[in-house]
Amino acid sequence: MNEKRILKRYAVTTAAVVLSALLQAFAMQVFLSPVQILSSGFTGMAVLIEKITSIYGIHFSTSLGMIALNIPVAIFCFKHIGKKFVIFSMIQVFLASFFLRFAHFTPLFDDPLLNICFGGFIYGMAIVTALKGNASTAGTDFIALYVSNKTGKAIWQYVFLFNASMLCIFGYMFGWEYAGYSIMFQFISTRTIDSFYHRYKRVTLQITTHKPEEVVEKYISNYRHGVSVMNGYGGYSKETMSLLHTVVSSYEVQDIVHHLKEVDPKVIVNVLPTETFFGGFYQKPID
Repeated sequence: MNEKRILKRYAVTTAAVVLSALLQAFAMQVFLSPVQILSSGFTGMAVLIEKITSIYGIHFSTSLGMIALNIPVAIFCFKHIGKKFVIFSMIQVFLASFFLRFAHFTPLFDDPLLNICFGGFIYGMAIVTALKGNASTAGTDFIALYVSNKTGKAIWQYVFLFNASMLCIFGYMFGWEYAGYSIMFQFISTRTIDSFYHRYKRVTLQITTHKPEEVVEKYISNYRHGVSVMNGYGGYSKETMSLLHTVVSSYEVQDIVHHLKEVDPKVIVNVLPTETFFGGFYQKPID
């Protein structure tokens, strides 16, 4: 059973990596190239390097640049983030490079704003697809996830600032209009990631149950978060019940509810947003 679960997880990750690479190449060819704007992270840096080297008569392709820039960061993150995660992320990079070189997609719009809006969203979803599949598009994703694992906080807004700084160089060399379009694109793609990827967002669970011992046992056997138990009674029914309190990562909520309902089908779970949390918190490794 365990082997089937592992194979299923690998299959999901592989599918996510392939789809992510295809979406990334699609967004770059269909929406970015027609308006001459840069994508985010190391991919955008690879495009910038290609443009700069072309000025001096040297052709350093975007595909080659994506691989060359990502390899040193991948080596560093191999031990600090997770081996399987890094391997699948690099597979995504190689596939995206392959699709960029050999796949051909026809542009859909002539309007720069339409290209920016749709391109930013689809490019962001390409990154989200990889992240939800337990991989990434490498590059600045590696850096963002490494820092987030250490701090327990998402730092996509800082990734946006890094990309905006890179685009200022692009604007200085090739025109501020294109740099402005690129920054708008970056903002949309970053907001897309922040809206759909919630691994580092925490929530508070208030669990009401008539079977506190069974629920707590089930919970602590599957998760390493602390849980507090307060005993009381129902204001209407006057029956004895318990209120459990715990803080978890938002992506764990559905699985937790599923486990709790196995031992108490009538359990009530109230999910509350947690803005700030102080104290020890177990962050499950990406692998």
